[in-house]
Amino acid sequence: MYLAANGRPDAPPRTPGARRRVPATVLALGAVSLVTDVSSEMVTAVLPLYLVLGLGLTPLQFGFLDGMFNGATALVRLLGGRLADRRGHHKRVAGAGYLLSALSRLGLLLAGSATGAIAAALAADRLGKGIRTAPRDALISLSGPPETLGRSFGVHRAMDTTGALLGPLAAFAVLWATADAYDAVFAVSFCTGLLGVLLLVVYVPAAPGPATAPTAPTAPPTPTAPRAAPPRPSALRDPAFRRVLYASAVLGATTIGDSFLYLLLLRGLDLPPALFTLLPLGAAAVYLLLAVPAGRIADRTGRRTAFLTGHAALLGAYVLLLAPVSPPTVVGVLALLGVFYAATDGVLMALAAPALPAAGRAGGLAVLQTGQALARLLGAAGFGAAWTLWGARPALWAAALALAGALAAASRLMPAGAPAPSPTAPEAP
Repeated sequence: MYLAANGRPDAPPRTPGARRRVPATVLALGAVSLVTDVSSEMVTAVLPLYLVLGLGLTPLQFGFLDGMFNGATALVRLLGGRLADRRGHHKRVAGAGYLLSALSRLGLLLAGSATGAIAAALAADRLGKGIRTAPRDALISLSGPPETLGRSFGVHRAMDTTGALLGPLAAFAVLWATADAYDAVFAVSFCTGLLGVLLLVVYVPAAPGPATAPTAPTAPPTPTAPRAAPPRPSALRDPAFRRVLYASAVLGATTIGDSFLYLLLLRGLDLPPALFTLLPLGAAAVYLLLAVPAGRIADRTGRRTAFLTGHAALLGAYVLLLAPVSPPTVVGVLALLGVFYAATDGVLMALAAPALPAAGRAGGLAVLQTGQALARLLGAAGFGAAWTLWGARPALWAAALALAGALAAASRLMPAGAPAPSPTAPEAP
């Protein structure tokens, strides 16, 4: 642990002479994520319509497929992180994940009405996403000095969210131009996904990282004194990282899921179901606007503070939903949900990354992402069960009280100082 130069206990110190521009690797990865999200969200936007209305699957069958594969994604992240750390092949592993997701669109195009083939294509998409996430975030964290990681992740998440907003619009444009030809959507999505892979291959360096200052030449080791192989780094050995992991899991277990919030808004105003697909766009737009400013503020005032503030915004959304729902309530909930993601998604990665050695960065971030994702799955399942047993309002009261308690626990669990950079991590100039 260390105190920041600006006097804040949880803000990393400023490296003298550190560049203030966003590293080129981060911009390249942001472009890759933008294009890939256009591809994936094109499919996500039309998949329920295609499977339920086009092929006749029941909502229960579709929900089972989607929930099962989303749960598998969380576990596959561990494999992606381990493979990337084994020989430092972050770009190769991330590229394999992006390529697998792109090929899954081709699988949907060729599957026709075969349910098994559709399930295999969906599994390939989720596996690709799980494999690429940790290596990609490790590449971002290794591309610049530690004190600018919040801004770097904010820029990446903003570009990623831009793709998520453009994807559904592109899908509906294709459907409109082709008279509801779902195959055309899958074909365009496949080509767009391949473009993302091409951008990764051409513009993302294999070994990113800030340039290091020249050092004095050292004598080569003598043949008679071979160096012992360093032990494999383990993320869980660092106490500060463990506390961040535990705090994020506790908070994740009290996060009930966006879909439940949107359903509560629809029920409160008695809106037509068609508007359900428009609600996520409001939260995503706020996230897009605030991702970069939130990352910059987190770098300056402390990432721990920003992360906890984001969950306080989520608690505010719960409280708003406990009051009678009105149009201003809808605006407030969507705005607070966007603030929540802007202040937590990339900020959590920026908070934890400096504590991890470069050789174990992807694996450590994978452990953090997997723990948070599994905790959120439990939280969503618990809220769904509470809604079924008690009704919507008592379940929301329970969720709000649980999140308030989790915030109090996380504020004590999460280290008050920024995790110190690992001694094996690359130093900024």
